[in-house]
Amino acid sequence: MTDPTDNPTADITWMRQLAEEGSRTPMQGGSILMAAGLIYGITSLVHWGHVTGLLEPRFAMAGAEWLIATALFLVINFVLVARIRRTGGVRTAANRAIGAIWAGVGCGIFTLFVSMAVVSFRNGADQTDMIFWLVPSIIMVFYGMGWGVTAAMLKSGPLWALGIASFVAAPLLGAMAGQYVQYLGYAAALFLLMALPGFLLMRSAKQA
Repeated sequence: MTDPTDNPTADITWMRQLAEEGSRTPMQGGSILMAAGLIYGITSLVHWGHVTGLLEPRFAMAGAEWLIATALFLVINFVLVARIRRTGGVRTAANRAIGAIWAGVGCGIFTLFVSMAVVSFRNGADQTDMIFWLVPSIIMVFYGMGWGVTAAMLKSGPLWALGIASFVAAPLLGAMAGQYVQYLGYAAALFLLMALPGFLLMRSAKQA
């Protein structure tokens, strides 16, 4: 028996509406992506400076700059989301769906870090070093999925390219595991695959 609430025709119509809206609607939230790319890209450079001795560590706890960066991003994200809701005009179903996609990406990354912190606390940092070296690659996979789905929603070739580039960056960063240069590569990936596209999307939305 079929569920009486099922309506395949309505589902197809809704999916077609999302596709049509996505093809003609500028993506909102570019400022959030830009902020994430800049904050974590700069933090990666700072961390590289600390581990190589180029910069004097300012924090007693190793890696505390990442916690500070996350707290800063959460505050900025709250402000930017409030501004988008206040001045963004009519929100289409496509933009709501894209917002949900990137919110899921962000929650996934945050949960990943919490899980890693729990593993590190339980087993000791020495036993979980390899997990931390994998973080940049895992985050690039998250970004690749985010860009890929967004590209499908907006029918955008350049966004598909960003998704592919993010997937390519993941194993490249993995090849740098155990080397401090990985933090430079990670910073470059964040600037090129998050901050710069976020800026361009933000500018496009304003022009529209």
